[in-house]
Amino acid sequence: PALAGDGGLSRRFLERLPFTLTSAQQRVLAEIAADLARPRPMLRLLQGDVGSGKTVVAAAAALRAVETGAQAVLMAPTELLAEQHHRNFHAWLGELGVEVAWLTGRLVGRARKTLLERLAAGDVRVAVGTHALFQEAVVFSELALAIVDEQHRFGVHQRLALREKGRHSGCCPHQLIMTATPIPRTLAMSAYADLDTSVIDELPPGRRPVKTVAAPDSRRAEVIERIRQACLGGRQAYWVCPLIEESELLECQAAAATAERLTAVLPELRIGLVHGRLPAADKEAAMAAFKAGATDLLVATTVIEVGVDVPNASLMIVENAERLGLAQLHQLRGRVGRGNSDSSCVLLYRPPLSPIAYTRLAVLRECNDGFEIARRDLELRGPGEVLGTRQTGEQSLRVADLLRDQDLLNAARYAADRLLRDHPECVEPLIRRWIGAGARYGEV
Repeated sequence: PALAGDGGLSRRFLERLPFTLTSAQQRVLAEIAADLARPRPMLRLLQGDVGSGKTVVAAAAALRAVETGAQAVLMAPTELLAEQHHRNFHAWLGELGVEVAWLTGRLVGRARKTLLERLAAGDVRVAVGTHALFQEAVVFSELALAIVDEQHRFGVHQRLALREKGRHSGCCPHQLIMTATPIPRTLAMSAYADLDTSVIDELPPGRRPVKTVAAPDSRRAEVIERIRQACLGGRQAYWVCPLIEESELLECQAAAATAERLTAVLPELRIGLVHGRLPAADKEAAMAAFKAGATDLLVATTVIEVGVDVPNASLMIVENAERLGLAQLHQLRGRVGRGNSDSSCVLLYRPPLSPIAYTRLAVLRECNDGFEIARRDLELRGPGEVLGTRQTGEQSLRVADLLRDQDLLNAARYAADRLLRDHPECVEPLIRRWIGAGARYGEV
């Protein structure tokens, strides 16, 4: 549905902020507002490096839905990130009299039942949550805007399920997809014109790029000494322990063992531990202690990949970095560099490196730009199925090749627009013939 309000609520929100939006944020917000005012559903990718201010843009967009009497949701991949978004939205929108609900798997019993009833009745206009938002029991009165943060962490079916929640009266909700590093499939869709793209290409004043170095595991003692000096100097650091095997249990055990070893060699530092198997209360306590400066070094699994904002943290160590993808490494690196100090990310690897792993680490050393990193990821991994559910891998186009034929994309886009304008009766038969049921996957 067209969200054609006067933007008064958004303006009041922006006027109350203790900071001024950057020119890039203002430009992006204008692009989103123009999309929301059209009757055709928006499908827009909002790309901005970590710390560029995507969340405040999302909040202003959500208010566009609220002022027309509709609903908006923001879906995040982890409870840590969902809670952080809920805290920000509650602080910002609560002053305007807008209630912000929080829905995750932890909400159970009567509280969950009451919230679901209020969402279905339209009493709650803004909801923030995790995967719980697209479960079958969740019904919205009039969902007009679905915002997906760090969308590379969600599968295509999950994003499609959230979109289907907003289908009513033949309308689909507008979609705003936020990420610091678009996964290859999303980058491919941007090139194919299915996704419009907005880029926040300006960091707030005072932010500095993160210096990235790669080091073999044999230099671990030097890295530990670097942590000692940084923390004794008043800074904070992360030590991330991803596992070679895809096992949450083993990954958590590895993080616990690393925390014990680091505690033994760094007795003068306060060391915390957070992983996916900790009880929610313990996880929150560990994160709160780190944020408050009561912990010097936080040992963690990749659960901290998104949603942790500690400006005093200036050093990130990632073990087994050769085993992680570019998007995940870029997200982890984004946990530092949020304050005014020089920040560094050390990628520890176990030699020998495969050619692809070597290239990945080289890209991270050379580049801080999320779109360029995603473009290189596209070259390394392939774009996946644009009209299917695979998010990476070899493309299944019959003739074209996205990288080889990228110079033709603008001409193809022009031809498609002209076909829609001058010969609309030909469009449906062509879609049926060449795409079939796959067309719906181009909508998420």
